[in-house]
Amino acid sequence: MNRDKTVRKPELLAPAGNLEKLKMAVIYGADAVYLGGEEYGLRAYAGNFSDGELREGIAFAHARGRKVYLTMNIIPHNKDLEGMAEYISRVRGMGVDAVIFSDPGIFELLREHAPDMELHLSTQANNTNWRSAAFWHRHGVKRIILARELSIDEIREIRRNVPEDLELEIFVHGAMCISYSGRCLLSNYMAGRDSNRGQCAHPCRWKYHLVEEKRPGQYFPVFENERGTYIFNSKDLCLIEHIPEIAESGISSLKIEGRMKSSYYVATVVKAYREALDAYFADPGGYTFDRKWLEEISKASHREYTTGFLFGRPDGNGQVYGSSSYIREYDFVGLVTDYDEKTGTAVIEQRNRFTVGDELEVVPPRGPYSIHKVTEMRNADGEAIEAAPHPQMTVYMRMDPPVEPFTMLRRKSVGDA
Repeated sequence: MNRDKTVRKPELLAPAGNLEKLKMAVIYGADAVYLGGEEYGLRAYAGNFSDGELREGIAFAHARGRKVYLTMNIIPHNKDLEGMAEYISRVRGMGVDAVIFSDPGIFELLREHAPDMELHLSTQANNTNWRSAAFWHRHGVKRIILARELSIDEIREIRRNVPEDLELEIFVHGAMCISYSGRCLLSNYMAGRDSNRGQCAHPCRWKYHLVEEKRPGQYFPVFENERGTYIFNSKDLCLIEHIPEIAESGISSLKIEGRMKSSYYVATVVKAYREALDAYFADPGGYTFDRKWLEEISKASHREYTTGFLFGRPDGNGQVYGSSSYIREYDFVGLVTDYDEKTGTAVIEQRNRFTVGDELEVVPPRGPYSIHKVTEMRNADGEAIEAAPHPQMTVYMRMDPPVEPFTMLRRKSVGDA
């Protein structure tokens, strides 16, 4: 199939677990966000969006030229279909740019009640070949979110064999699921919480031992290690070092996982990928990877990193065996909500305790971070304070140079100092 040789700049797609995360993703450089309403998405324990919040989020994104995709990618049981047609009609009128689905029944409902809606096929549909992608395209699907289990060569082959107007999306960053593209029954079996309906208990992160049936109560470590082993616990996906290969494969959208993650995580990861993408497309021939981008995303909570299946099947090094804990070396301590240029005073919403004498990294939506040493703070009553200990308290602090709203303040974790 003949193709235009021009490499098109892919969209950067970010998670939005709630309204604040949506705003942070947009401000820090996402081209689009994906989110769930209060029903039918696969993150039941994310903040998710009421109808009012969804309208506000769509308005915020559209005012800045960004898109909003709604997830309806559960694997539904009969009772889940009740009220779904009415829900589709409601969100259609709110201006959602696309709906992400995986189930043919939901697909038919979307076609009946929102015939003009752009549709994206979820990774939950396990699309791993070009014939399947072409099938869905013939039936009106605009974008295929490819299964995570594909190599870069398989992605290229799919791109070569499907129509040019069919968009392909891949995950480039975030938590990996031990089951095939998220189709897991382990949580339902062990905890009664169906991961395919948005209620995963993450049993893949639990510690496991071996029990022999005639020796109940005797727990043997899977490896010779007194702590047991986390045999299902995948490393986190991170493909920021491979922007050229991904872009040149013809991918339309780079997706970051993490609707359950913090606003700080979303903003930090989005900003790094935004800078890497922009740098590559500004000068593809002269592009070199800047290690600062990897350093930046590593300042957000994460597990060890892996490239997943992109360059072949992962081996035993794709798992974290000793712990299910995250690596967390920095704390998000404050978010700038306003700045008074006349007095040089920033208004800050506290997110974690910080004190006079702390050295904070000041992270703006664009550009490098800077260092600010806290020499004085005041509370909402104008009183001098030595610490900001109360969650989301308002703090006033002189800062020079000026800072813009949505600037983040972070500090190296005390345990890592």
